[in-house]
Amino acid sequence: MPRSADRIQSRRMNDVEIAMAAARRGAAVLLQYWEQLGKEDADLKARNDWVSAADRESEDAIVAAIHEACPTDAFLGEESGATAGSSERTWIIDPLDGTSNYLQHFPIWSISIALRKNRETIAGVIYEPLRDLFFTAELGAGAFRNGGPMRASTQAGVEGSFLATGFPFRAQEYVAPYVAIFTDIIRVSKGVRRAGSAALDLAYTAAGVFDGFFEMHLAPWDVAAGALLVTEAGGTVSDFSGGQRWLDRGNIVGATPRVHQELLGIIGRHVSEEELDHRKGKRIDV
Repeated sequence: MPRSADRIQSRRMNDVEIAMAAARRGAAVLLQYWEQLGKEDADLKARNDWVSAADRESEDAIVAAIHEACPTDAFLGEESGATAGSSERTWIIDPLDGTSNYLQHFPIWSISIALRKNRETIAGVIYEPLRDLFFTAELGAGAFRNGGPMRASTQAGVEGSFLATGFPFRAQEYVAPYVAIFTDIIRVSKGVRRAGSAALDLAYTAAGVFDGFFEMHLAPWDVAAGALLVTEAGGTVSDFSGGQRWLDRGNIVGATPRVHQELLGIIGRHVSEEELDHRKGKRIDV
């Protein structure tokens, strides 16, 4: 996508193009602040959960850009929460996935934008500004990396696989079962990485870099776009029970199909989805 995409053009753009243009606007904010802000410039939302001026201004820029093209759509943003619309469409936005990385000047962070219609994700964009990489997908149309098609890996199982994960640092009451799961996995896998951006972990899984990804207690804006990338690239996405409540429960496995199946088996030996259902009565409607 050419650099001219940083403006919403007057011609009719499709949903992915709208999201890409909006992501560039958000990225302009993030790149302006990059390596200028530190942890001392951020506020603590919750334990180990930081927000900065960069997060807020990036989200404002993204929402404004999309609103220009889609004035009747609703929004669900990590920083601004839910904004109602008159259409059946909701944009789910993480304006800076990997805030701790960003504030520590660790160069793994991204922007994630997904579009939901009638409770189904129909478009997703993950943008890595420092490398100018776009990972995109439309429902039923495949997944792409800077315009080239992506496919999930052909890895046959967890043994010898290269995986991504995230630690439950916001929900430390679940550290023990997580460590048990992690222990079983590292005994047979080739490697496990924890880079700190769930959106990018899913994008790299869709691109075949990782053979799979698992994490617990994530928010919808962390995974909505990335999950579509994985499924459109030929992978499988579910919650820890193998069901489809990953968006509201926050526990997700995304992987090539056989790795996915084996990961569910390993996870199920140590914890059930019901034990992790921390959002009972706290559903985020997306």
